[in-house]
Amino acid sequence: MATQHKWLAWRVAVFLAALTPLLFWSWQVANNAAGPEPGRYLLLNIGIGGLWMLLLTLSLTPLTKLTRWKGFALIRRQLGLWTLAYATLHMLSYALFILGLNWALLGSEIVKRPYIIVGMIALIGLAVLGVTSNKWSMRKLGKRWKPLHKFSYAILGLVLLHFFWVVRADMGEWAAYALVAALIMATRLPPVARTLPKLRYRLSRT
Repeated sequence: MATQHKWLAWRVAVFLAALTPLLFWSWQVANNAAGPEPGRYLLLNIGIGGLWMLLLTLSLTPLTKLTRWKGFALIRRQLGLWTLAYATLHMLSYALFILGLNWALLGSEIVKRPYIIVGMIALIGLAVLGVTSNKWSMRKLGKRWKPLHKFSYAILGLVLLHFFWVVRADMGEWAAYALVAALIMATRLPPVARTLPKLRYRLSRT
């Protein structure tokens, strides 16, 4: 029972940690502390928050292999759904604050900003992974479930491309995210993946 309470507290803590940035940004907008363009402020910050969530989600697999701590595995689905939530809110912020819900502008916006299409594809991919992240889908898809969810790495590539297109004038921040993404993706390479348990063993001996 104590163990169950511990893991419940861990999940609640992760939930609150993921929710806090959204509450903080909303508070800043409500108190006129988000600059002259609060809509763009929300759009950018929620988008970057979504990238953070995706990176954190994908880092859980190598962290689990490295530490064998159950807590990382327990929050993988939760953070994945938070990634989808952030991406959806990012899209809604664009529709509300940039388009003004005037969908007739979408065609010209896509012509001027083709990275919108890349973002939409990434969002659709996240939605598919979110819908199939439950036990029923795992049973239904069987052996196809794992290959499907490995598309999360392709989605990360799309998100980085989307972000690259947006911030071409300032590449420093993008390069930092790309480096973290490259390190996470490197852990999927068989030689690196085989090294993680050995590294865990060596660390446990020190």
